[in-house]
Amino acid sequence: MTRDLSHVRSWIFDLDNTLYPPQASLFEQIELRMTAFVARELGLEPAQADALRKSYWRDYGTTLKGLMVNHAIAPGPYLAEVHDISFSALAPDAPLADAIAALPGRKLVFTNGDRAYARKVLGARGLNHVFPEVFGVEETGFIPKPDARAYDRVLGDAGIDPASAAMFEDDPRNLRVPHERGMRTILVGPTQRAAPHLHHQTEDLLGFLSQLLSGVFSAPQTAAGAAQ
Repeated sequence: MTRDLSHVRSWIFDLDNTLYPPQASLFEQIELRMTAFVARELGLEPAQADALRKSYWRDYGTTLKGLMVNHAIAPGPYLAEVHDISFSALAPDAPLADAIAALPGRKLVFTNGDRAYARKVLGARGLNHVFPEVFGVEETGFIPKPDARAYDRVLGDAGIDPASAAMFEDDPRNLRVPHERGMRTILVGPTQRAAPHLHHQTEDLLGFLSQLLSGVFSAPQTAAGAAQ
């Protein structure tokens, strides 16, 4: 890790199931609302709507993109409806905030959700102050990950050199393009089979960052370090 990440000065984080634990089950709420939206708007039975939602996620990267391409669904009302969820399962994580803040250089969020939703999640986690930059699906022209155009749009608009950047993601398919662009990639979640586009894997984001800070950047002791 010391040799592999010591050059990084731009740290890009996915949002859902990356900056909060999957056990919070936020995405389960969103999936239910997406299925209900698809069923209502397309006149489908719930089981049909759920199957279509999943197929669009698989084929297009997001259900929204499939709905836009195949059914001319407007993104604004869809995003507002599916993200109208409870955030009560989230709690502030001061040690994680300290660890992210201690990373040298820029820190930003890049999510397939919209910026307004991302800010609500970050607020509930106590992370808004460490992420001055958030790139949502509106900023990519509603082109989602894993489409290469989405990454190129964010990297270009942010002025980031991918050779000095790293990306944290819970979905391994969303790390292929970052690897191709020269970024270091970190999969956050259950260990996957080794693959060339996955440089690191961890089920403990805070532990990974704490180890990185103490071993690579020799950051001063923070609450994050003290928690280990």
